[in-house]
Amino acid sequence: MKIKEIKVFPVHQFIYVKIETDKGIYGVGEASLSGRSLAVVEALGHIKPLLIGQDPTRIEHIWQDVFRGTFWRGGPVLQSALAGIDIALWDLAGKSLGVPTYRLLGGATRQKVLVYRHVGGQTSADLIENAQKLLEDGWRVLRISPINTLTDGFNPKLAVLRGIEHFTALREAVGDEVEIIFEVHTRLTPIRAVELCKGIENLRPFFVEDPIRSENPASFAMLRAQTTVPIGTGEQLHHKWAYRELIEQELIDYLRVDICHTGGITEGKKLAVMAEVHYQELACHYTSSPVSTAAMLHLNMSIPNCAVQEYAPSSGWMNDVIQHNLQTEDGYLLSVDTPGLGIDLNEEAALAHPHTPGEPPHLRREDGSVQDW
Repeated sequence: MKIKEIKVFPVHQFIYVKIETDKGIYGVGEASLSGRSLAVVEALGHIKPLLIGQDPTRIEHIWQDVFRGTFWRGGPVLQSALAGIDIALWDLAGKSLGVPTYRLLGGATRQKVLVYRHVGGQTSADLIENAQKLLEDGWRVLRISPINTLTDGFNPKLAVLRGIEHFTALREAVGDEVEIIFEVHTRLTPIRAVELCKGIENLRPFFVEDPIRSENPASFAMLRAQTTVPIGTGEQLHHKWAYRELIEQELIDYLRVDICHTGGITEGKKLAVMAEVHYQELACHYTSSPVSTAAMLHLNMSIPNCAVQEYAPSSGWMNDVIQHNLQTEDGYLLSVDTPGLGIDLNEEAALAHPHTPGEPPHLRREDGSVQDW
């Protein structure tokens, strides 16, 4: 069996990859990188000629060839492109053998995967109302981001005070049994992150997500030394070497791996092994697409150290483009037993939803200086 064709489908801000073989079997992957989608499409254009004619079952070899085949490697664009290829190859492998992909990754370590739902709202009352609706529907783990207003004039000190206030109100409303993740989205400096974490220690968050920017492990060491709050980060990191210090120095508790930005399922599996040595767990980030969700599900089904994964149900045009059988029950994403990842791509529907330009927010502080989004 040989790779015959690689098709790339930019769908709004999502990038889907379809790898076809001379045996008629194909796999579907995802290479989405919101705000930089067309750069990933161009990267895939460079990669495509390298793969035509190759054996699609040599997944590790192809990963190494694509990653190491250029002197300038890594980074979100190239790793997202590689992820699209890798995820499609794992889907193809499962389909070619008639088994779900997680069985090729070592088999099931669990029957289902715990997921969390994001709770919107910029006031305590809104957060409580929206959280209670999700809890009534059976969800068990919630995430909030009360300091992440998408407006200019960000004031870190006031944001910390507001975040503590909102989290306190929500905890009092939903009780102690509900797990709550507090997302910061890298908005704070290390010292402000310390202030926030100390302020919510008694509220027992599941973990604080991305309290600071991810480039400097020493800043995580400073934060780690001053708080007992569990810390999760990683969605801005793109390969095992970027995670190494955070894992080996035990500076975080949860790896926020996004396999669509980290080279795919192959690299996600390796990161899980690295984390297992230090009793850390994966809490995977996703791209808001069923392909990403399915790929993470199969990875998490196969590893011993999955804590939770991000989830939101898809609807509308997305379900026209990507067919899937993802199902949830009582706050869990259920195992899928169909061959491959259990997904398919409708090419006609994909072409009916072409790429649309998009740019992440460019925010400013009160003095006009740049604020991380």
